[in-house]
Parts: sequence; structure tokens; C-alpha cells
Amino acid sequence: MATDTRTRMIEATALLLRRRGYHGTSLNDILSASGTPRGSLYFHFPGGKDQLVIEVTRDSVADVTERLGTALAAENDPAVAVHHIYQSVGRMLEENEFSLGCPIAPVVLDSPNDMPELAEICRTAFEQWIGLLRQAFVRAGVPERRAQALALLVESSLEGLMVIARATRDRTPLLAVADEVAALVEQAVLAGNVAQRADAAV
Repeated sequence: MATDTRTRMIEATALLLRRRGYHGTSLNDILSASGTPRGSLYFHFPGGKDQLVIEVTRDSVADVTERLGTALAAENDPAVAVHHIYQSVGRMLEENEFSLGCPIAPVVLDSPNDMPELAEICRTAFEQWIGLLRQAFVRAGVPERRAQALALLVESSLEGLMVIARATRDRTPLLAVADEVAALVEQAVLAGNVAQRADAAV
């Protein structure tokens, strides 16, 4: 039962944060959504709301990082992997009826600078996600500098497109951009491989 109570608090907080951000999620909201008494929260999270939010955000980041890494590792061609990622995000939005997007974007927009640990989790999350994309592009032959720019492009477009899709309640923009970005990645891979062969021939 104790595990169930803790799990309910974590799941409720994760949903509330994705919908309302840090400041828009009150302790009473968490207790109401999870159906738990105040004493239970402090039993499981002595640091109160802040400790709970930090743990939930860390878990959410780990989940996205794992899924992104798996998606990139599943394909030898990063262009195909990227296309699948856009499609997967589109399906996720459609399945939750466009009510939930990136798990940390609402927290970032809340400017959690008064909580350095939370701000650091969000900052490193983007570094990890961009880093995974960059590494996949470099492995396929894209030069490091261009791979970094492409990774930034993919991550920033996904974040922006999730907002657009939620506003329009339509995943079509994600699918349209998926084709364009995948084509850019494919071109970068081809150019990188041509340059490598030219260098090897010298």
C-alpha cells in the first residue's frame, strides 16, 4: 500500500507538471489528484513538494533519454531514426489528446531559478538529448560541427512543434517537418561520407 501511495503521488505530479509547470502545481493539487493525505507526502518526501518535483522531473528525463537512445540505436540510418522519432511524438500527442507535451518544457518556462537543482536537471536534460542526436549523426559520418547543429535543429523543432500541435490539436505539422528534417540529415550523412572517402583517397 505504501508503494501504491508513493506511486500515485509521483504519477499525479508528473501529469500536473506537464500540464501546469512548477508554479501552477500546488501541493493541494498533488494531494487531490493522487488521493493521498498530506502526512503521506511528507512521509515519502520529507522535503515536501520540491523534493517530489525534483524526483519526478529526474525520472521523466531518464525516461525520455532512454527512449531517445533506443530509437536512435534501433536504426543504422539516423535519418530513418529521426523520422521515426517525429512520428512517435505525433502519436504520443494524439494519444493524450494533445494535453501533454515535453515533460520538462513547462518547468523550464516557469523559470525555476530559485530551485538550482531543478534548473540543473532541465539544463542537463537538453544537453543529453542533443548529445544523443549528435553522437548518432557523427557515427554515421557527419562532421562534429554540423552534427551538433543538426542535433540542435532536431531538438528545437520537436519542442516547438509540440507546442504548435497542442495549439492546433493536429499532428500534421510534425509529420511534415519530419520529412524535411530527415532529408537534411540524409544529405549531411551523404556529404560526410563523400568527404571521408575523398580524404582517404588523398
